[in-house]
Amino acid sequence: MLAIRSLLVFLIMAVTVIPIGSILVVSSFIAPYRVTYFWIGRPWLQLAMAATRYVGGVRTKVSGYQNLLDAADGNRVIVCSKHQSTLETFLYPSIMTNPVAYVYKKELRWVPFFGWSIGRLQMVPIDRSAKGDAWQRVATIGAKLMDQGKWIIMFPEGTRAARGDQRLYKSGAARLALETGAVVVPIAAATGRCWPRKTWRFIPGEVDISIGPALKAEEGEDAIAFMKRVETWIETEMRIIDAQAYLD
Repeated sequence: MLAIRSLLVFLIMAVTVIPIGSILVVSSFIAPYRVTYFWIGRPWLQLAMAATRYVGGVRTKVSGYQNLLDAADGNRVIVCSKHQSTLETFLYPSIMTNPVAYVYKKELRWVPFFGWSIGRLQMVPIDRSAKGDAWQRVATIGAKLMDQGKWIIMFPEGTRAARGDQRLYKSGAARLALETGAVVVPIAAATGRCWPRKTWRFIPGEVDISIGPALKAEEGEDAIAFMKRVETWIETEMRIIDAQAYLD
């Protein structure tokens, strides 16, 4: 039964992404950005999240959203999130009232409809093979998008971590914050509880998302030290919202 429910969720996503993705791509050439984002892109993600809730049985509980609104008051914002599942990718734009821009692998742009849509929504592609040049491009595009009022979302572990695991936190978000004067808002997300990585099956239940207070680099603090503070907040909070996953 759970397998059937999971398949239905993906069927809903697959059937709807083709027409909506096509409309979004066309709209991006002829309509203002906010129309494309808020009237086409975000509603599709909200539809996907509704399918995971009412068909897949996955509920989300978000706490601390006011921290994000407070951080955005006059500041550039970088969101740093724990990454256990694809669910975060769908969830954040669907609940955040401000346009967001993910830092994402440029190869995703070639995924039909979904990737094409990402490419037209003014996000931050990264070419991992370019190394140093790739970072400069991220910094340049990221600063430009933040100046347009977008929140940049980054997953500092780089890829999805298994539930209860902690991967190496890369300092890219902290470097970007130092270069642009942005604040960093940490998010602990226990999405692996209901949508584990490397599986298409949903596990009915509740996903906890905890948004922390904005962190700003202290005088003389380098990117590694700043990122360590972000990591400490996220990982400490993960052991609160999903304590069972971290028991030996």
